[in-house]
Amino acid sequence: MTEPQPVTNGPAKSGGASIPLATALFHDGAWHRNIMLWLALLAIVAAIGGLAVDPSMAWAALLAVSTAVLVVVLIDLGQVRHSLRRNFPGSARFRWLFESLRPFSRAYLVEGDLDGRPFSHEDRNLVYARAHGMTDAHPFGTELDVYSGEYEWLAHSIVPNPDADPAMRVAVGSNQCKQPYSASRLNVSAMSFGALGARAIESLNLGAKMAGCYHDTGEGSMSAYHLKHGGDVVWQVASGYFGCRDRQGRFDPVMFADHAAHPSVKMIEIKLSQGAKPGHGGVLPAAKVTPEIADTRGVALGEDCISPPRHSAFSTPRELMEFAGKLRDLSGGKPVGIKLCIGMPHEIFAIAKAMLATGIMLDFVVIDGAEGGTGAAPQELSDRVGMPLREGLVIARNALVGAGLKGEVRLAASGKVTSGAGIAINAALGADWCNAARAFMFSLGCIQSLKCHTGRCPTGIATQSAARQRGIVVDEKAERVARFHATTMKALHEIIVATGLDSPSDLRPSHLRQRINVAEMRQFDEIHHFARPGELIAGSQDPILARWWNAASAETFRRVDGDRLSPV
Repeated sequence: MTEPQPVTNGPAKSGGASIPLATALFHDGAWHRNIMLWLALLAIVAAIGGLAVDPSMAWAALLAVSTAVLVVVLIDLGQVRHSLRRNFPGSARFRWLFESLRPFSRAYLVEGDLDGRPFSHEDRNLVYARAHGMTDAHPFGTELDVYSGEYEWLAHSIVPNPDADPAMRVAVGSNQCKQPYSASRLNVSAMSFGALGARAIESLNLGAKMAGCYHDTGEGSMSAYHLKHGGDVVWQVASGYFGCRDRQGRFDPVMFADHAAHPSVKMIEIKLSQGAKPGHGGVLPAAKVTPEIADTRGVALGEDCISPPRHSAFSTPRELMEFAGKLRDLSGGKPVGIKLCIGMPHEIFAIAKAMLATGIMLDFVVIDGAEGGTGAAPQELSDRVGMPLREGLVIARNALVGAGLKGEVRLAASGKVTSGAGIAINAALGADWCNAARAFMFSLGCIQSLKCHTGRCPTGIATQSAARQRGIVVDEKAERVARFHATTMKALHEIIVATGLDSPSDLRPSHLRQRINVAEMRQFDEIHHFARPGELIAGSQDPILARWWNAASAETFRRVDGDRLSPV
């Protein structure tokens, strides 16, 4: 019996070179696989023949185009990186063409008004209409399925209140704050110079000044473009301490005090985590650190700009409070708060315990939802790490109210807010104001091309390319920002009038209704437990709140109830 011979394809290093080119050209569907080659050759022969009979520009153009196509086909046949291009020379490139066009064809030709991710066509159109000063009225009734399990609504009153305060501002600042701030109910959320270009930052800041809201700097520190037009600024201090760091990347109190004294800086925000990529730091490669970015962030030109995943100035809830108190003193008594995406619920309860233990109050807490945006993040973190805004907001509200702190500490929400209804819904769950990033990007002209991480933003917003930024005319875009803010605030006021209340601060969970199925709806306070003032200190009877409270300590962010394995 003859033993079977091992199958071999030749030396491993030779790859496909051992297969003759003629096999690829004349076997196994050779006509349709190599159609670009044959068409190019036929066109060249025809063009040469045509030129011999009639030397016109048309034949010369055909020869030039077909020769170029032939060159591309030969390159594809010879290259070794892409098997599809080797097997389908020339024609395989159409796959990448249509792949690049897919987001646009889907957005413009396929999606319905309520489709689209992360923002639907209807959401984007609402922002565009308001930014342009066009009518935002909707004809013929809602397109939403009001019997869908995703439908939610706000309860109105039979007795509207037309005298509701149209300003609807929020006073921010605990009794330890010397320079309290009056905040709008909608503000420009954190977007760094570097992630956004200079003209986009300028437009947002000038627009915020015109609208009477604040502009968060993002973790990239305050650039000259954040300060150029004098709009109110919230300076975000993150783990890289950009703008207030020494050569080793540690917090520099002298530099911080100098920058925080700027009159445009109204509040300080300590960033603990971001919804789109919680617990993730970042590196801006040295090649991308321009002189402007290096100067703005206080880093060395020609070196990687590193943003660590955690802070070096503190490691426990108590130390966080002491750091916040230090920043408030160094800033001359301006409000200081934190921004985080909630992961482990006991950690926000530990922060509440730290405030009680130290007597140092935060002035505000901003909750970022996992649905929040970013220029770039690992997909696993964006999709599967971090708590959505709705649940995070309820937990933070329960921690502050249950610990008796909500009167001193304001609570804000950040994540996919595009309308007055979105602000009102967050207010019903405890938020004093909302921050929005992508909505204000839409007001600048963002088309959701999803090119933010490439540096090739077609509208010139999320890029450092001067050629692309030319598309942004600062004065005109700033007016759009201000118009979007003004009309959204007007819509919020109309909702408050309809509910019969005096202010968004009067909204409660009972005003928000959620459909459970086609035959059932519930108030939000029938779905979640909402703590009463001081309930946690007195001893909550709710087993989940009690478990989170007992697992929290002012001395550590780790659990202290001895139950490391069960979920908190």
